[in-house]
Amino acid sequence: MTGSTIPAVIPSSAAPPARSSSFGQRRVLPVAQLQARRTRSTVYGLAAVDNRGRIADGALFRALGWLPGTRLQVREHLGFVLVNADQHGVLSINRHGHLQLPVAVRRWCDLAPGDKVLLAAEPDQQLLIVHPPATLDSMITRAYGVLGGDVA
Repeated sequence: MTGSTIPAVIPSSAAPPARSSSFGQRRVLPVAQLQARRTRSTVYGLAAVDNRGRIADGALFRALGWLPGTRLQVREHLGFVLVNADQHGVLSINRHGHLQLPVAVRRWCDLAPGDKVLLAAEPDQQLLIVHPPATLDSMITRAYGVLGGDVA
């Protein structure tokens, strides 16, 4: 089967002209420009912890090069769960592509079934950083504090 390539549609950075309708002129809202650009190759994901402590994000694990059977080491540091490839590790990616966090790790970080965790993969370091809800709460509180506690 052969197919043709569909060209990408890239909108112009200039605002489109206002359109008129039977109800009058339509204004185009301005789009905020980001001041900072990405400087990292971190790959992010969001996963729910199931009732057995499993988390899964196939795209993120592929970015790390972790296939089923990859041996892993896990440790806690400052409220984060750090997971890295280690041939002597006691954990592994199971045949379904899930990582099961041990009960001790879930207790360290007060993780319960259904909790969502932010996953940050650092492919260059073969490192997965799991951000439990309590750690995210702390980071958000600090960020809002920089804003004077007011995000409006």
